[in-house]
Amino acid sequence: MHRGLIFLQLSSWFASIHALVPYASSEGYGRNVGRSAPGANPVARGGFVTFKLVQTGPDSDDPPAGMVSRDAQGQAYGRRSIWSRIRKAAVSERDNDWTILNAVEPTVDNSARIEQDGTDYSYFVEAKLGSDGKPLYMLLDTGASTTWVMGSGCTSDACKSHSSYGPNDSKTYLDTGKTYSVEYGTGSVSGHVITDTMSIAGLSATVSFGVANTTSDEFSEFPFDGILGLSMSPDTWLTAIKNASLIDANIFGISLARAADGTNDGEIAFGAPNPEKMEGDITYTPLKAGSTWTITMDGATVDGKAAGFDSRDAYIDTGTSFIFGPPNDVKAIYGMIPDSAQQDSATWSIPCDSNVPVALTFSGTSWTISSKDFVSGPNSDGVCTGKIYGMEYVKGAWLVGDTFLKNVYSVYDMDQRRIGFAAKAPASNSTQDTSNSTTPTSTAGTSTSTGSSTTSGAGLNGHETTTADSSSSGEMLVAGSQLAFVIFMISAIAMIT
Repeated sequence: MHRGLIFLQLSSWFASIHALVPYASSEGYGRNVGRSAPGANPVARGGFVTFKLVQTGPDSDDPPAGMVSRDAQGQAYGRRSIWSRIRKAAVSERDNDWTILNAVEPTVDNSARIEQDGTDYSYFVEAKLGSDGKPLYMLLDTGASTTWVMGSGCTSDACKSHSSYGPNDSKTYLDTGKTYSVEYGTGSVSGHVITDTMSIAGLSATVSFGVANTTSDEFSEFPFDGILGLSMSPDTWLTAIKNASLIDANIFGISLARAADGTNDGEIAFGAPNPEKMEGDITYTPLKAGSTWTITMDGATVDGKAAGFDSRDAYIDTGTSFIFGPPNDVKAIYGMIPDSAQQDSATWSIPCDSNVPVALTFSGTSWTISSKDFVSGPNSDGVCTGKIYGMEYVKGAWLVGDTFLKNVYSVYDMDQRRIGFAAKAPASNSTQDTSNSTTPTSTAGTSTSTGSSTTSGAGLNGHETTTADSSSSGEMLVAGSQLAFVIFMISAIAMIT
């Protein structure tokens, strides 16, 4: 989303990078939410990044490419001034009113609506917590291993403007006596760990999750009340429903809607992909080692021509608003787009009317990113930028967020350890994009693995560390090894265990 939050096992320490990225103009769709963030001054909402830097021990089953060096952390801090300048320029263009673009009701079992903020920066679902089923909005974050919500005892400004959760909301609320703390270069979240029921898409399980007592002001800018970690780490809500055999297969499919298209048909379906949300076959790519949703990206093309790099690790992160890649790779892409120009170490300007097809390739199939998603709206100087940024959080790897994921139906298969992409079915009553097609194209010479789309089967910048008191030991809610979350509202890149 994404800017990130997450909890991890105490056996490892993790670092997350939360980057505020260039402002993208958006009118905003949907209805105003009754709650508004405090303060009279408008605050620019930017993408959110919840990408974590991770240091693992010698016994880790992560491949060497997944080990993050301290150099990467230093680079991240150095870029903070870039995002600060960008954000200041955007302040006068946005306000703090939250707009939620509500989704239509899903039509298949074990599925939930994916709401969004009307800017395509954050995507969230309604979770019902505790014995009374209190509803809270939770950011969907495949880059996070931990889950948390704002607590009723929190007095931070962000908590005052959000729904919260506490012992008076549930008869089954159990405080474990353990604490956690997540720190970022631009903020922090801390609190305690509880155990209670959590129900999403009609699937209910008892899980441990964080209840925040303190949050940084950044969270005042977004509608969601917490984060739902969807990595494959142990002790998450996802693994809880898996272990309880509540679904036929340990898989979920995600369709993210584009606000500019009108109707929000966003949906997450657990247990099987929803064939009504896609067209054609699903092209699968096997996961890398570890518990993150990481696959190999063959490369990228611009107007059908290869960008000149290949075989990159790609972290697929619904909690991150944009796309981030190694600076040289990104430079190669923009070098093929007429009249593009580098603005700083990470950002490139492009013509506001550019419709040059840019695509990412996985398992031999290229998926085009619509110009609606790739080209930002003009800033106060009339300059548009591309939403692929040259920032390398993990050496040689890409962080692939919602800018890409809005263009495909994505499938996350825990059983067979793979991620699949399929063409999205047109949304009813939506305005179709004719500048680019999201129809996949095959890349010669590369093997593909496909499955029928009708087959049921197999669903924040700075260094972040998670700590717990001595009583929490390795059991902490932190539950696993990750963190994540990006939103150009503070939207999220997080990922890497």
